[in-house]
Amino acid sequence: MERVIVGGLLMRHIILGTAGHIDHGKSSLVKALTGIDPDRLKEEKERGITIDIGFADISYPEENLTVGIVDVPGHEKLISNMLAGAGGIDIVIMVIAADEGIMPQSREHLAICNLLKIKSGLIALTKADLVEKEWLDLVIDETKGFVKDTFLEGAPVISVSSKTGLNLELLKKEIRDLALKVTPKTSGGLFRLPIDRVFTLKGFGTVITGTAISGSISVDDMLEILPLNILTKVRGLHSHGKMITTAYAGQRVAVNLQSVEKEDLNRGDAAVTPASFSPTKTIDASLELLRDAPLLKNKSLVHYYLGTAETIARVILYEKEELKAGESCYCQFRLQDPVVSMSGDRYIIRRFSPLETLGGGEVLNPSPHRRRKRDGIQDLEILHTGGLEQKISLKIEKAGITGISADAIHGWINAETQDISGAVERLQKAGEVVRHEDILLHKTSLKLMQEKIYGLLSAFHKKNPLKPGMPKEEVRTHLKIDVKLFNFVLPGFKNIFVEKDLMRLLDFRIALSTNEETHRSKIIDMLEKGGFQPPAKAEITEALKIDRKQVSDILNILAKEKHIVRVNESLYLSAASYEDMMSLLKTFFTKKSEITVAEFRDILKTSRKFALSFLEYLDANRITLRTGDVRKLILKT
Repeated sequence: MERVIVGGLLMRHIILGTAGHIDHGKSSLVKALTGIDPDRLKEEKERGITIDIGFADISYPEENLTVGIVDVPGHEKLISNMLAGAGGIDIVIMVIAADEGIMPQSREHLAICNLLKIKSGLIALTKADLVEKEWLDLVIDETKGFVKDTFLEGAPVISVSSKTGLNLELLKKEIRDLALKVTPKTSGGLFRLPIDRVFTLKGFGTVITGTAISGSISVDDMLEILPLNILTKVRGLHSHGKMITTAYAGQRVAVNLQSVEKEDLNRGDAAVTPASFSPTKTIDASLELLRDAPLLKNKSLVHYYLGTAETIARVILYEKEELKAGESCYCQFRLQDPVVSMSGDRYIIRRFSPLETLGGGEVLNPSPHRRRKRDGIQDLEILHTGGLEQKISLKIEKAGITGISADAIHGWINAETQDISGAVERLQKAGEVVRHEDILLHKTSLKLMQEKIYGLLSAFHKKNPLKPGMPKEEVRTHLKIDVKLFNFVLPGFKNIFVEKDLMRLLDFRIALSTNEETHRSKIIDMLEKGGFQPPAKAEITEALKIDRKQVSDILNILAKEKHIVRVNESLYLSAASYEDMMSLLKTFFTKKSEITVAEFRDILKTSRKFALSFLEYLDANRITLRTGDVRKLILKT
């Protein structure tokens, strides 16, 4: 049910579904209650049976209440159509013909409603005008026994006749009373509408229908059709034959779509808030078998029904090799086709062949991580029985060191937006979760990230003892962490030091061997003797007869320790020579405002090649500024 204020009035919208055996008078009863014939197909009219789901509504103006009715087929071969209509139902009316009593699809439909956790309903004994009172009393007793230990135990049992009008007003009253007690759907969540019909209307184009099971949508809003990833716009909205501007959770809705072809859409697709949901082919769930279900073996193929979607799935039983009638367990479904699902959704499974309802349960995680046997099922128990905060905390934790966006949480669990946001805020205040912009990271993942970085740096230092640190971007890329999140969490890590674009362990110190210390001294001596014509890196390597990489590492260390200055990749100056160069340059600029390459060459008593390299270094470090063929000093003297 959804409650909205419209023109100062409290409006209510709920969905009532029919259930029951074929030819027990479900459609006739709906027509008698509403004046609307839910059988819309030509074949339905000709054969006198419901083949596909149909729709009608009852209005209670005095209560500002509209009850949308979903009429489902009762034939055993049409259970898939029945299931497509059962999603989103708030209350159910179990229809049993007084002249026939309980029949096979009466039992199967009741079992399905139980598995879907429909919480309330009533029972209508149709065709009461065709039987005598004594027989009717027997059927009433049989019906009460039939619904014992189900959600319909204790529900009103009303004898009616669509033909004579017997007790139709009483039935309407009971429906109204039940509707007013229904717990609201999640109108504050993201919009989601499982599509049950697709058709075209001349002058309008493609129209989809379904029951809005969460959120709201307005004309001109954008919609995404999944799993097709079609982005479209709402051209118009209708509910129960009336044009509306906004549709809410709990309403039957027809949506006129912009620039979408009918042939591109199918029953089972979902119309949702854009960029909020991810279709899935893997689902962790709780599963319970019906009391009369056949044995279900691990890795069996089943028919899987969720919302209006139907697909084939392989069921992986956790910690079991088989599941017997009436038993329950946790499992994973690996689907043939992607579906749009949220944690908290209900589903049904049927035997692969022959078709019969086996059981159903609750979707616990529509985007599960890869599970190993040693992982156990503690996380599934939390997702099954825990509170909202526990579930969200677990989901964030399972996201690992890459974290998860807050938007993804809203599209993962079926709950009110404000409730999800409140739970995240409380987790932040408790220190369970860290947030940077839209990314959420669990405290255990923060610790794990620090450990991984520590391990990477330790290995790097061991392999590269002469390098001052590991490039920060290389660390981030290796861990596949968002750059903003990475930069946000780094300052809080102990024992890790970041300097510009390098990272190292806080206690890391470059330790040179005896030979390396000797090479170090020789390099300094060579550069000092070279003055303003120092040997290039290649010449140093040749003179020392050592590996080029080792020379590079020692030069980097000397530059970091400020014993030398790196001019470019192959040229270095001793610190003393650099100071002399700067002194000569400043003295020159006390007499003139600009200097040529030739003048710079002359004051250093070096070659043009070296002078050019030194000037390019000075330009790059904003000590001098080149203007044409001359340089000006921009460093304050």
